[in-house]
Amino acid sequence: MGEYAKALEYYEKSIKIKEISLPPTHPNLAPSYNNIGQVYSSMGEYWKALEYYEKSHKIYEISLPATHPHLATSNSCIGGVYSSIGEYSKALEYYEKSIKILEISLPPTHPDLAASYNNIGQVYTSMGEYSKALPVLEKSLDIFRKSLPSAHPHIKNVMNSIAVMKEKL
Repeated sequence: MGEYAKALEYYEKSIKIKEISLPPTHPNLAPSYNNIGQVYSSMGEYWKALEYYEKSHKIYEISLPATHPHLATSNSCIGGVYSSIGEYSKALEYYEKSIKILEISLPPTHPDLAASYNNIGQVYTSMGEYSKALPVLEKSLDIFRKSLPSAHPHIKNVMNSIAVMKEKL
């Protein structure tokens, strides 16, 4: 855990090889840029993370259909960075884009959809907008309950978030 420099070194080597052999907008480049973004995000270097997430996202926008789940994931990663730096309106914008794609491309009880609703609920919580957070978190919980085993940690985490919301309301 925490060997970020080594991870970056290997991801950079991987990208250099791919950049030589693939066109600049090839969809196989996007995951590598996304992985580097994840490392920078884990390091707390959010602006660098955003740079790589956006690079990945642009490739997906060019190379994939508008409703492809990879675009939803990409939007969610960008939203996560904005949430981490306290730019909640931007975070919501990207999380909502993610949900729109997931609602089209996945079954209504898919756990990724629940995770996206949870992300929005957490942003509303961070903004102190508890009355907006509660119904979104309840929707997340409902989907998780339909798609995961009852003892799954995601269910417990969302239940805890809902309990906190109810105390604050």
